[in-house]
Amino acid sequence: MKIQKILKLHYAISNATISKLEGYDSINYKIETENQIFVLKQNHFTKQEFDLLEAENNILKQVKEHLKYDVSAVVASDKGDDIIVSEGHIYRLLTYIEGQFLADINHSEAFLNSFGRFLAELDVTITSQHSNAIKAKETPWDLKHFKLNYKLLDYITNPKDRSLVNYFFLQFDENVLPVQYQLRKGIIHNDANDWNVLTQNQKVSGIIDFGDMCHTWVINELAIALTYVMMNKDNPLEVANSVLKSYHEIYPLESKEIDVLYYLIAARLCTSVCNSAYAKTLKPDSEYITISEKPAWNLLYKWLAVNPIKATNEFRKASGFDVATPPSIDLKLKERSKTISTSLSVSYKNPIYMSKSAFQYMYDKAGNTFLDAYNNIMLVGHSHPKITKAASKTLARLNTNTRYIYDELHEYSELLLSKFPSQLNKVFLVNSGSAASDLAIRIAMTHTKKNKVMVLNNGYHGNTKLGIEISAYKYNQKGGPGRQQNILETEMPKFYGSGFENESDASLHYVARTTKDIEANSNKIAAFIAEPIVGCGGQAPLPEGYLSAIYPKIKAQGGVCISDEVQVGFGRLGTSFWGFEKHNIVPDMVVIGKPMGNGHPIGAVVTTSEIAESFDNGLEFFSSFGGNPVSCSIGKAVLEVIEEENLQEHAKDVGKYLIKALKTFQKRNVEIGDVRGNGLFLGVEMVDKKGKPNTGLASYIKNNLRENLILIGTDGPHNNVLKIKPPMWFSKSNADTLTSAIARAIKDYREI
Repeated sequence: MKIQKILKLHYAISNATISKLEGYDSINYKIETENQIFVLKQNHFTKQEFDLLEAENNILKQVKEHLKYDVSAVVASDKGDDIIVSEGHIYRLLTYIEGQFLADINHSEAFLNSFGRFLAELDVTITSQHSNAIKAKETPWDLKHFKLNYKLLDYITNPKDRSLVNYFFLQFDENVLPVQYQLRKGIIHNDANDWNVLTQNQKVSGIIDFGDMCHTWVINELAIALTYVMMNKDNPLEVANSVLKSYHEIYPLESKEIDVLYYLIAARLCTSVCNSAYAKTLKPDSEYITISEKPAWNLLYKWLAVNPIKATNEFRKASGFDVATPPSIDLKLKERSKTISTSLSVSYKNPIYMSKSAFQYMYDKAGNTFLDAYNNIMLVGHSHPKITKAASKTLARLNTNTRYIYDELHEYSELLLSKFPSQLNKVFLVNSGSAASDLAIRIAMTHTKKNKVMVLNNGYHGNTKLGIEISAYKYNQKGGPGRQQNILETEMPKFYGSGFENESDASLHYVARTTKDIEANSNKIAAFIAEPIVGCGGQAPLPEGYLSAIYPKIKAQGGVCISDEVQVGFGRLGTSFWGFEKHNIVPDMVVIGKPMGNGHPIGAVVTTSEIAESFDNGLEFFSSFGGNPVSCSIGKAVLEVIEEENLQEHAKDVGKYLIKALKTFQKRNVEIGDVRGNGLFLGVEMVDKKGKPNTGLASYIKNNLRENLILIGTDGPHNNVLKIKPPMWFSKSNADTLTSAIARAIKDYREI
C-alpha cells in the first residue's frame, strides 16, 4: 500500500494501523502505532499548495510555542523534512490530538466564556503573522470571498431554501461590501467549527485542522465560530454574547466589525449549505460533508426571524459599545404630520417605525421582529431576492413606456395571459388595482354604451374618483360622496349571519334579490363588478352558485361581468389561481393589482379581444408607467416565483392547516362567530355572547397581537373581522404562533 510505503520510507513507521478520515480538500489517514497516534495528510502537489502547507506548518509551530492549548505538532521525516513530495502528492505527518469535540458536549456559560477566550488568544497569536502564500489564497470558505459560492446556489434543490440563501447574498452586498475596506485584516484559523474545536473538562483544550487558514477580515474568525456554537440553541443570541464578551476582553473588537457580524454569520451559514449541496452531488453518502447541514438550515431560518438591529444591539452591548436609541414614535408622527395629511391613517394604537423586512417578517427600528400575517401585497415574501434582482437589473438597463417595443412587455403579457382562460387574451397594464378598476369601468361603458354599474354592498374597488363611486365600502362612509345615480347597489351575499341553514339556500336567496335589481334596470347595466371574496366586507366569500347564476343575467341584458381579483388572485386561495375559477365561471374582464408586483406598483385589466377592440375607438388609451420594462420584469418574476416555489399549493396546505386550527379553537370560544375564506385569505368574525358584532374584541386582538409582534388587520361593516392574509412564505409553524396568540388575546380580553 502506498501509504505504508510513505510511512516506512520517510518516517520509519512500520506495522501501523491505518484508517481513513473524512476531509474536504485533503485525504487524511489516522496512523496508530504501539506508542503514538498520528495524522497523515495527503494533498495533490502544486507549487501553490506546497507553499500554503509550508506556511501552515510555520503557523502551527508559532501556536504550539506561544499558546497553552493543544495543537498538532509537525513531525519531521527521518531526514528532517516537514513536507514530503512523492509521485505528485504532498504528505505531512502531524501528531493526533485527543479531546472531546465541541459538538459532543453541553455548552455551559463557563464553556462559552472559555471558547471566547481561546479564540481571542489564538487570534492574538496568528493575525499578526505574515505569509505571502496565505495572503494570496482565494477560497470560497473565506467570507471575504463569499460571492464565490454564488455559483453553487443552483445545487440547492429546494426552491424556498434557495431563495433564502439568495436573500442573504443580497444582504451581504448591501451591508458588508460597502464597508469591506474598513475591516481589519489578518491571518485567522477560519474554521473553528464543532468538529475542529477540542474540549476537556468543559473548557477548550485545543483545535485541529488549520487547512482553511486565510488572510481575511479578522471578525470572520468570530463570525464562523459563533455560527457553529449557536446551532441547535433555543436562544442563539445569548450564546453568541457569552462568547463575544470573553473574546472582546482579550482581543478588542471595533464597532464597525460588530455592525456587520449578523450578516457575516448568515454568510457562513450560506457558505456551509451551498457547499454541502454541491458536495452531496460528488459524495452523496458522506456523513462528514452533511453533518452540519440540517442544523445549518435550522439556524439560517431562525436567523431570518432575528431583527438585524436586535442582533447588532446585543453584540454591541456584549462588547461594551453604545447602542443607538431610535427616535420616539411621537416624534416620528410629528415629523410625518408636517408633510403627510392625517387622512392617511397609520395602523395600530401604537404605530410601528419599520426598518426592514424579509419574506414573512418585518423588522422595526427598535429591534423587534414582527410576524406578518397581514400584508397580502407582498405575495411571494418581503424583499424576495428574485424580485429585487429583476427590478434592479432592468432598471439599470432600460425603463421607458409602451410607445416603444421591448421584450419585457411581450414576455410578461404572454406569461400573464397564460394563467387565464383562452378567451381572456388582451391585457391593459396600469400602475395599480385602483387604476385597473377605473379603466375596467371605462372600457365596459364604452363597449356596452350603457352607464349603470351594479356593485355589492361593502365592496371596494379603488381610490380613484370612479373607484370610490363604485365602492359602497367608501361612498357610504362618513365623509363619502354617497351613491351616485348610475350605481346600482345590491346586497352583499354572505352566508354567515344570513339566517339560512346552508350555503345553497343562502345563495338562492341572494340570487333572487340581485335578479330583482337587474330586472328593474334591464338593458341599462354596463357592468357588474364583484370580488369572489369581498375583502372589505369582512373577508366574505360569495356563496357557491351566486356568481354562476348572476353572470348570465348580466350578460343577457347586454352588460359585462368584471371579477375584481386584486386581493384574492395569483394563487393565494390555494385551490385556484383566480377567485372566479372557484365559481366555475369566466368573466368578461378581470381586474388585478396589489400582489401582482409584490409591492411594486402595477395593475392590469385582462379582457377579450372583442371588448378590447371596442375600446379602440379613436380615443387613445395611454399610461405613462403602465407596462414599463421594470414593472414587466417584476411581474414576470412574481409569476415565476409562484411556480418555482409551488406557493399556490403551499397556500392551500398551510391555509387548510390554519383553518382547521381556528375552527377547532372556535368550538371552545363563543367569541369566534365564523372562520371563513380559502388558502391564505381568511376572515375570523368576532361576536359577543349574543352573536352580535364585537368590534371592541376585534380591535383588542389586533392591537394585542401587535404588542406580541404579530401583524393582522380588522375589517368588515362593523370592523369586527380579523383579516389574515400573510405573504405566502407563511408556514404551519407561523400558523401555530398566530392561533396561540389569538387564544391568549381572547383570554386576556375576558379578564379585563
